[in-house]
Amino acid sequence: MPKQLTEIIMPQLAESLVTATVERWLKQPGDKVEMYEPLCELITEKVNAELPSTARGVLVKILVGEGETIDVGAPICVIETEAAEMYAEIPGGAAAAGLPATEAQEAPEPVRAPAAAPTPAADDNAPMRHRFSPAVQSLAAEHRVDLSRVKGTGAGGRITRADVLAAVQSGAAGSADRPSAAPAAQAAPTAPVAQTQVQAQAAQVAPMDPRLPVRSSGLHLSESPRIPSVEVEGQELPGRGEYMIDVTPIRNTIASKMRQSVTEIPHGWMMIEVDVTNLVVLRNKLKEEFMKREGINLTYMPFLCKAAVSAIKDYPIMNSVWATDKIIVKREINLSLAVGTEDSVITPVIRNADQKSIAGLAHEIDDLARRTREGKLKLNDLQGGTFTVNNTGSFGSVLTQPIINYPQAAIMTFESIVKRPVVINDMIGVRSMVNLCLSLDHRILDGVICGRFLQRVKENLESYGSDTKLY
Repeated sequence: MPKQLTEIIMPQLAESLVTATVERWLKQPGDKVEMYEPLCELITEKVNAELPSTARGVLVKILVGEGETIDVGAPICVIETEAAEMYAEIPGGAAAAGLPATEAQEAPEPVRAPAAAPTPAADDNAPMRHRFSPAVQSLAAEHRVDLSRVKGTGAGGRITRADVLAAVQSGAAGSADRPSAAPAAQAAPTAPVAQTQVQAQAAQVAPMDPRLPVRSSGLHLSESPRIPSVEVEGQELPGRGEYMIDVTPIRNTIASKMRQSVTEIPHGWMMIEVDVTNLVVLRNKLKEEFMKREGINLTYMPFLCKAAVSAIKDYPIMNSVWATDKIIVKREINLSLAVGTEDSVITPVIRNADQKSIAGLAHEIDDLARRTREGKLKLNDLQGGTFTVNNTGSFGSVLTQPIINYPQAAIMTFESIVKRPVVINDMIGVRSMVNLCLSLDHRILDGVICGRFLQRVKENLESYGSDTKLY
């Protein structure tokens, strides 16, 4: 069967990403490559990600070396495939793949992937029909779904995760590894089988050992915050008490976003005191039982998140962005959590946080914090945030002035809970107090609305008591 050369193209990983840096190649020339198998690790502005192959064959040429930056839409490597497995030819020949002239004479014209064979279920005329995100490709590979048989409902006909899951549930999408003439016995898994697989995977997740020491608050649930380790390269210059540290892509992105935030957004700042004595008593009462039942530590953050999203529902303008000639108010409340790692701060997102219980929020926070520390976040985990909360109190801070997570309208920090003497009904009592600090975009928000918002969060936090339900 004749061979063809396929250029693997750098995909559009996210709307705001236009470049990525190759950190490490997982495959080398001569290696066999399966469909959706990771080719290399990429460093993007938001998170590290793997680039899955969109063709099956043998890797013949790497076009972008490790440490080099590549633009979206540019070829990153060349794979030799069977002609029957090719999807769509493009002009350019082997010279377009960067091959020598002798190879160009022997090799057929290269093609660019991904593109799927036209089927009744797919609209080949859609402009984004053949642009698959890594999340979609991974999900399709997991459930053995042939993306050429899936109809995209995203922008420009793009296939989304929801489209793949719908195909799995309906059993309508054929296996990615099965020939078109395969018998019905080899059809794609049906919905009950897919659900069984998901349940089996969930059962394999071992709960946290309750005997392990845990922190009483903060997003670092099972360990104390780690101190960044600095690796010094080369020798210090004589008489110079300094050395150089290379700026990583993620650190460079943080610097760019912070500069953009403070340059474009006129920051305002507010703070309010909250009496969380009842919340402390409630958490101390429930945390052991919660650990035994759920396998994770019950921190103060789920209570704060629940109080915040309830207040946002009362004051939707807090959940907005500035768009020059208009203010866009987001209907979905997606909380961004500021999670510190050894060398950066990442903001994974809890989607539809207002629809989750306190226990559900606790699981989301634990999962996102753990995957952030392990470097296992996906780009989808970092997109769509509408309001940011940060537990700076986990480090002992009592007062902060946070920088807004651009382009959101506000960010709120939960400081350290401290026992202080407080005047109550002309009497002095010892109460557990905490400061809530809010930075606001003064183009959108003013002191009145933010003051009322913080007051509502305060009321929600102080309303927790012995009758509060976690589920």
